Amino acid sequence: MLSHMPLCVHYFLSDWLLFPLVFHIVRYRRPLVARQLAESFPEKNRNERKCIEKRFYHFFCDYIVETLKLVTMPHKEVKRRVEFVGIPEMEETLRKEGKPFGFFYLGHYGNWEWMASFPLWLDDEWQGAQIYHPLYNKEVDRFFIELRQQFGGLCIPMKLTLRQILTARKEGQKEIIGFIADQSPKWEAMHHWTDFLNHKTSFFIGTEKIARQVNAALYYVRVTRPKRGYYRAELQKISINADELGEFEATNYYAALLEAQIRECPELWLWTHNRWKRTYEEWVQKKQATKP
Repeated sequence: MLSHMPLCVHYFLSDWLLFPLVFHIVRYRRPLVARQLAESFPEKNRNERKCIEKRFYHFFCDYIVETLKLVTMPHKEVKRRVEFVGIPEMEETLRKEGKPFGFFYLGHYGNWEWMASFPLWLDDEWQGAQIYHPLYNKEVDRFFIELRQQFGGLCIPMKLTLRQILTARKEGQKEIIGFIADQSPKWEAMHHWTDFLNHKTSFFIGTEKIARQVNAALYYVRVTRPKRGYYRAELQKISINADELGEFEATNYYAALLEAQIRECPELWLWTHNRWKRTYEEWVQKKQATKP
């Protein structure tokens, strides 16, 4: 019932109910957010970081109500509020180059649930898909799968990514696949570290590895929020031929593009995620401890 209410009502609830509850009463992960902002922006003073923190929590509450609204938002309304720039040009390039796969690099930036609507902009010859990490709570997991697949895209569990893509290639299916690649890998999945927001940071490298294996085209999706309730997603080409890139080159480029966006408008990134809970120093120690 709440989802059927106008978006302006959702934003009223965000401002006058959710924000006071999350920011002032529950104080949801505020010490973590404050610490990560201080470490990421040492050049900013305490008042500047406090302003970013407050703006982030306002947006975080907007993200919650926007996601709830998405449950019943008509596709026509979604296409009015989300603008994808560069998809026809990308499709034409892939056709000319004979490419069956285009990979999108995204981050937890802006409302990534609204970004899952990108299959609405694709021509019929392309199947949209996105890689996701299954949630422990089965009911919540089912909710988000249904929410994302309502736009015609597939949700591919992270562990089945390569199998699904190879099957699609064998069957002659053309796919555009979104990878949200700024999560924190577990120890066993850490293979590459790069500089990111004043931290030595490990990134998943599976996107570039699979892209090189199937020679996919790689794009970064630059998300902005022109005004409340509207998003703009602009495709920025990383490489048409992933197999021509050096090892970690695509990952480093993605990290640099994402960092530039965060520095430009930091409140739109997910600061409540404990991004640096595993450090480079701890990783080095673990590697040394396992040496014979």
